Amino acid sequence: MKPPDNKTGYTAGHPWYYFLGGKPRRPKEIREATRQSGYQGYARDRIGAADAMAEPKRSETLRSLRAKFECDLRRDISIYRECVNELRQTHWEIPDGETAVSCGEIHTALSLKHNHMVNDFAHLIWLDELLSQQRDLFD
Repeated sequence: MKPPDNKTGYTAGHPWYYFLGGKPRRPKEIREATRQSGYQGYARDRIGAADAMAEPKRSETLRSLRAKFECDLRRDISIYRECVNELRQTHWEIPDGETAVSCGEIHTALSLKHNHMVNDFAHLIWLDELLSQQRDLFD
């Protein structure tokens, strides 16, 4: 994934990134960072098991998984955008002379949705790659 932000010292997957003023990433930026990382997502074993099936069950299962993760991604992007809007409307500031010991719920929500999107994108990228590979019915 992306290295820590110079300004905050955290990546966009960490609540403190947003708490310290880090800019929320656009979904396209999250997708590209995920693609470049090579990460396959939390369901990599499940996807790998589906890929090992014989045709036509393999393609059917991979398409079903793809539809599920695409639906998850749409939901996560929608919630992420709501969180970004809420963050923009909220003024967060550490009072002078005080030390922050925790961030707000909105910062945690943003980091979680960011990480959900990373997993969704990772799954979809890998599934698209697998589905583009034609297999012989007799393999």
